[in-house]
Amino acid sequence: MQVNETVSEGLKRELTITIEAAALEEKLSGKLDEMKNQVRLKGFRPGKVPVSHLRRTFGRQVMTEVIQETVSQSSGDVLQEREMKPAMQPEINLEGEVEEVIDGKADLVFKVAFEIVPDIEIADLSKIELEKPVAEVDDSEIDEAVERLAEAQKNFEPKDGKAEEGDLVVIDFIGRIDGEAFDGGTADDARLELGSGQFIPGFEDQLVGTKADQKLDVTVSFPEDYGSADLAGKEAVFETTVKAVEGPAKVTIDDAFAEKFGMENLEKLREAMAGQIKADYDNVSLAKLKRDMLDKLDELHDFELPPTLVTQEFDQIWHQFEHELENEGKKIEDADQPEEELRAEYQTIAERRVRLGLVLAEIGSKNDVKVEDAEVNRAVAQRAQQFPGQEQQVYEFYSKNPQAIAEIRAPLFEDKVVAFIAELAKVTDKVVTKEELTADPDAEEADEKPVAKKKAAAKKKPAAKKKAAAKKPATEKKTAAKKKPAAKKKAAPKKAAKKDD
Repeated sequence: MQVNETVSEGLKRELTITIEAAALEEKLSGKLDEMKNQVRLKGFRPGKVPVSHLRRTFGRQVMTEVIQETVSQSSGDVLQEREMKPAMQPEINLEGEVEEVIDGKADLVFKVAFEIVPDIEIADLSKIELEKPVAEVDDSEIDEAVERLAEAQKNFEPKDGKAEEGDLVVIDFIGRIDGEAFDGGTADDARLELGSGQFIPGFEDQLVGTKADQKLDVTVSFPEDYGSADLAGKEAVFETTVKAVEGPAKVTIDDAFAEKFGMENLEKLREAMAGQIKADYDNVSLAKLKRDMLDKLDELHDFELPPTLVTQEFDQIWHQFEHELENEGKKIEDADQPEEELRAEYQTIAERRVRLGLVLAEIGSKNDVKVEDAEVNRAVAQRAQQFPGQEQQVYEFYSKNPQAIAEIRAPLFEDKVVAFIAELAKVTDKVVTKEELTADPDAEEADEKPVAKKKAAAKKKPAAKKKAAAKKPATEKKTAAKKKPAAKKKAAPKKAAKKDD
């Protein structure tokens, strides 16, 4: 095997590798000899098929396999011997006539082009000073949490008198536009909590003050951006019958209430709620510590970046941005900034992400930080739990997709490296209020992920303001399908406000 370095410019490298035809022939002969004891051919006893016959029958096919294996193995061996670390999968191109190589008439010549990972001098991690915001859980927060729990368990009971906000009404309705009933505008025995925002604006307001057995016409206009183009912006009249009015039943927060949640008493329930709140606060604290750490690492390291990695990262970010615009029916021209400025800003973000990704990888490599298979398996199991009834398909997907497993492993590795750095760095706890802890200091710095997802997805939505309350037609129909036929058509007046979150 002969190896020549034909390109060495910055981080770009190209190697030309030559494998002599005689070496390929030796490998071919070895494979054919192995086949002699494995193949079964008509007219030959097992193990007695002449190699010459195998060569005539399978020679070209086997030689193709030999070439593929040789290219893969030899390129990997050369990179390892020369201690070259490609930033991405090398690009391999065969030279000359492949048919001549297969026929044994020419040497195998191929080029391996790649960009190397630059030499990175890691800063003294012990000198990094970090501030970790922490907040204590007070009794008022526990009270609020328990009250929210009670609110979620709220029941309604029949009441006399007029319906008020917070009450529940049982209604029948038929919606008409220009006197004609429309699909999705009819429901029987619909249960609507007034003030919940379930129906389109104005619908619930007109039911406040109604009584059981009262009939009325509710006139509303569908939002201009409503999910169904047939209804958007149009005025509709809903012939409505209030069949019953129910008020919220008082929930007593006591030991008996706590027992409903498997707790020994109310005190134990409060302890459990305090633990949940504290865990949430700890997660926010760690996220902000990590953000601070990444900022410091970015400031402390400056080196040449592999251009292809940066380009790939930029393309991913830009594609995400374009996708956000598309979802909102907008184009790049509708953004608040010129495209040139946006591209320049996203280029900076891409460079930061690549730089931090390489720094974290180098720290992890030099300090033998590893992600165990058991950790990956737990993460896959957690992912599977997000798809009830489809767990087996999720497991099969990851078992057959090494790239998907890599995407699971990457953030686990990143978090372990961050934890490692935190152990070495000077970390000072700073007591803050709940409001200070949970406040987003800057939308541009939210969810920083140098290797995974971009922090700036939220940063830059110049044209990406959230849609108004429109429910998408597909969602409407899906929701309706879950209801009995009579109630199916409730979906049209329903406000689908939270679908964009």
